[in-house]
Amino acid sequence: MARLVLWDIDHTLISTRGVGRELSAAAFEQALGVPMREQAKIDGVTEPVIFRETAKLHGITTSRSDFERFAEALAEQHLRHVGELRERGHALPGAAAALDALDAAGVRQVVVSGNIRRVAEIKLQVFGLDRHIDWEAGAYGEDDEVRAEMVRIALQRSGAEASDAVLIGDTPADVEGGLTNGVRVIAVASGRSDETELRAAGADSVLPDLQQVEMLVKLVLGEDP
Repeated sequence: MARLVLWDIDHTLISTRGVGRELSAAAFEQALGVPMREQAKIDGVTEPVIFRETAKLHGITTSRSDFERFAEALAEQHLRHVGELRERGHALPGAAAALDALDAAGVRQVVVSGNIRRVAEIKLQVFGLDRHIDWEAGAYGEDDEVRAEMVRIALQRSGAEASDAVLIGDTPADVEGGLTNGVRVIAVASGRSDETELRAAGADSVLPDLQQVEMLVKLVLGEDP
């Protein structure tokens, strides 16, 4: 029976419908003084890696201080464009109900996201999905660039054993991050990875989305769905 859920954010709980990329481009230019012509792969990738690899596409080698400047600019861009994020983005179907149902079942919920923490907070606050999240016990892009290490950090911060946790995410990288740490994984095919791909990655359970709330809660609690 899981007492801790580790949530991914993008394409698991929300979609920014392109706003996220636009804000990343603005922050990239603000941090490095160069317009972002193209962006590195983002699915399942942490923010430090996206920034570093995107910079390489522009012939720029970056340092930790460059990333910290970018992270600050990215949080600033999200704060300044909250209205646009709310207007163009949306919570994914079933997300709010899933968070509420898990809270009612006594399950602690944290975020393990490649986003920096301030951006993660803004994204969930905008869509009213933040009220059940224990932010201090999560792990974020500024903590580590390797997703499996972020899962380990969240387990450490929450004081939970891997056997008491379930990770919910939408990419093979989420699946790998959980399984590497001995954490059960419920994958949702609400992003770019379909159910077949997520099963092949080794997810313990795969759902099309979060709308089957009762089944999701039973899977988290280790009950027969």
